[in-house]
Amino acid sequence: MHGTRSASRLSALLLSGALAACATPQARPHAEAGVTGAPQVTVHRDGDDLLTAGLGLAGLQAPTPPAFARPDAPTPAELRRRAIWSNWRGIADLSPTGGYGTLYGSVARVPGREYAALATVPGARQPHRVLVQVPDAFDQRRRCVVVAPSSGSRGVYGAIAVGGAWALPRGCAVAYTDKGTGTDYFDLDAGRGFALDGSSAAPGEQGLAFAPQPAAGAGGVAFKHAHSQDNPEADWGRHVQQAARFALQALDAAFPQAAPFTADNTRVIAVGISNGGGAVLRAAELDDALIDAVVAGEPNVYVEGAPGARALYDFASEAALLMPCALLDLPPAALPQPPLRAQVEPLWAARCAALQAQGLVEGATPAAQAASAHAQLRASGWSEAALASGAASVGFDLWRAILATYASAYGRYAPGEHPCGYRWSAQNADLSPRAATAVERAAWWSDASGIPPGNGVGLIDARLAAPDPTLPGLLCLRALWDGQGPDAQRVRAGIAGTHAGLPRAGLPVLVVHGTDDGLIPPAFTSAPYVAAARAAGRPVRYWQVRNGEHFDAFLALPAYGARYTPMLPHVYAALDRVADVLDGKAALPADATIEARGRGTGAVEAAQFGAAVK
Repeated sequence: MHGTRSASRLSALLLSGALAACATPQARPHAEAGVTGAPQVTVHRDGDDLLTAGLGLAGLQAPTPPAFARPDAPTPAELRRRAIWSNWRGIADLSPTGGYGTLYGSVARVPGREYAALATVPGARQPHRVLVQVPDAFDQRRRCVVVAPSSGSRGVYGAIAVGGAWALPRGCAVAYTDKGTGTDYFDLDAGRGFALDGSSAAPGEQGLAFAPQPAAGAGGVAFKHAHSQDNPEADWGRHVQQAARFALQALDAAFPQAAPFTADNTRVIAVGISNGGGAVLRAAELDDALIDAVVAGEPNVYVEGAPGARALYDFASEAALLMPCALLDLPPAALPQPPLRAQVEPLWAARCAALQAQGLVEGATPAAQAASAHAQLRASGWSEAALASGAASVGFDLWRAILATYASAYGRYAPGEHPCGYRWSAQNADLSPRAATAVERAAWWSDASGIPPGNGVGLIDARLAAPDPTLPGLLCLRALWDGQGPDAQRVRAGIAGTHAGLPRAGLPVLVVHGTDDGLIPPAFTSAPYVAAARAAGRPVRYWQVRNGEHFDAFLALPAYGARYTPMLPHVYAALDRVADVLDGKAALPADATIEARGRGTGAVEAAQFGAAVK
């Protein structure tokens, strides 16, 4: 049986032990981590574990999620197992020929305890989730915490394949945070959200993780990234900091005889990818000497004024408009085939014609219009490699989902206030909005990626209009970046709050980014950040991975796996290197361009990762 069954018997005992430990003179108050109340403590042993929830590699590779005994009312144990399954599969390439768990990475069974809580940064309306996994084999002689904020907008387990897979088998504790985004959706029609354990909860109930303040008459679904009214990205560094502090407090509770656990006697490494990579770089700015080293993979980071630097909202809104048309100018062999390629090409041609009608591209034919869009993207800094892998974001309509969410977050808009009229709801077959069912709602916390559409929640676009249905809404979203008016000013003010600063003097930082990343192109993010940090004398190193794109999970698609290398082996290798630096075994590694490659038509081989991966 699942280890949380043991937790149901021992919860009161463990919780009282945690409280007793936190009451000792050696322990720090919860307020230092922004936590109020005692953590929720669960035990994961005997057929359950911290890293895979008892599923093992075979269970994680299963194409269908672990079932709920009652689909409308899953238990906390079922929700946790399914959330772990979902987040592994959203981040790692677990395909049988992908090599995970055999050539790189670990899915070892790691028994231990989890400490979960809600923490709030000063001034925020809504909390963020923090969760600490303490393995039974935690090495008290070599105290180690790895802080791993979620990638993308994922829930609190969203970095388990990044930080947990490296740290837990080594006897380190892992601290996670959803960094103010996550899967705490709220059904505005039913008036229900999610409690700390993932179960359904209503406003006023203890432990509700997200309680939005909707505009009058708003219905459908609210979610924390878009609707917290906190602009969570501006506080990602503080979210990471609070997760690290909560980890030290959890260790005090787990091992009261060895307390206190402090920044002076416990190693703290921060690691994240994508938005999580941006979050650890923002934490690196904080001058509190809490973090000892940072590994940032494919980070979403923006250094205002640095040559080449561009904000995510800028290049994403440009890509959303121009890239569908521009891809027609690339030869088919240059592109990994996006899903439904034959069906989307007519839509790309329609986008070209619509852009020409708006005066945004030149040319009288689709070919000329595509060449014009392609030339504009190249002139603004997009590489051919980034454009090619960006086809996936076009094929999945990812740009529009990102922009609708981020515009709401940056402007701090409540549900029902989106300046371009977007909202989110369950949908009928004809895409009209409807109320969500109890079964749909029950799975949001465990299954969702943090940004709809997906998992039964659709993006409702009030501006849909022929001949290019999504273009009117995208033009509105772009105008929030380069237009005028109070809404544009409001959104740009939110973006200004996300600008990254320099890492703390002397802090070892290793940035890892794929050269072919088409979602977070390194030319706009990592490269300007590294250059700015170097110019200020900071010890930042940069690994560029040939044939690395943004989504390891996409490598399960044969066309992507043949062309691209997974990024996780390089992130794990970077963690190995910074651990050696902190152990005094080696200096911070030099910059490197890692000659990695895709698997071709066969299975992954260790040689394809390049020399940097042991």
